[in-house]
Amino acid sequence: MKKAIVTLFFIFPLIVFSQESKSGWKRGGVFNLSFSQLTLHNWVAGGQNSITGTSFLNLFANYKGNKFTWDNTLDVGYGLLKQGKADFVKSDDKFEISSKYGQYAFKHWYYSGLLSFKTQFAPGYRNPGDTVMISGFLSPATINIALGMDFKPNDNFSLFLSPCTGKATLVKNEALYMAGAYGVEPGKMFRPEFGGYIKVLYKANIMTNVSFSTKLDLFSNYLNKPQNIDVNWESLLALKVNDYLSATVLFHLMYDDDIHIGIDTNDDGQPEKYGPRVQLKEMFGAGLMYKF
Repeated sequence: MKKAIVTLFFIFPLIVFSQESKSGWKRGGVFNLSFSQLTLHNWVAGGQNSITGTSFLNLFANYKGNKFTWDNTLDVGYGLLKQGKADFVKSDDKFEISSKYGQYAFKHWYYSGLLSFKTQFAPGYRNPGDTVMISGFLSPATINIALGMDFKPNDNFSLFLSPCTGKATLVKNEALYMAGAYGVEPGKMFRPEFGGYIKVLYKANIMTNVSFSTKLDLFSNYLNKPQNIDVNWESLLALKVNDYLSATVLFHLMYDDDIHIGIDTNDDGQPEKYGPRVQLKEMFGAGLMYKF
């Protein structure tokens, strides 16, 4: 399975980027590579040496015909962090592919179907030096299959509404699924859900050399606590210095009522209870960026 995912990673851009624009395809992407380093020697104020490196690749290939549209995206990200003498730990790890097909209904509206898959590449640990894995390839993996309507007034905005969505969470690692991680029942690798789904996409050039993109996913499980909405919101602000240098700001917010996170109530370093929590990630980086 892992080989198939990696093969798809390489084949996807070859297929969709081999098409000519005149055939109805609009395609492009962005690659970013950022580094930062801090070295201290006899620094009286204290501190730790550190080095970080992050990279992401975003590709899109969209087809627009007279009566239908087909949108495809691939988002890949990976980052490493090292502080002092501790081992490297990952700071980012993402593989997500999505495909949406729409048949024209009426003004700016399309009958649409969406398929998406999301996971990560490498094992993840709570702290540097830990041996107990808390995430890994296909642990978890999320698959969404949705049918609904898509509102697309232009190429920069999309509102997809689906009252009929199947969501599946897969946890392949035995230790994790036996512990009931990521919302699966203990001892089971697979958790199916059925509910309603909303996906919003927006991108814009705010000013010269400054671009912004955001996407918001909302899911409600009809069969279990439908009032507790799963949220996945990502935003990227890119500031271009020249053709190859840029600064980026990434914001990522997640909430899943089925994922229970340890809560340390007495500051002893050990979780006393578990429950759903808002997850936040923010990254600022400066480095190489190439758009195509």
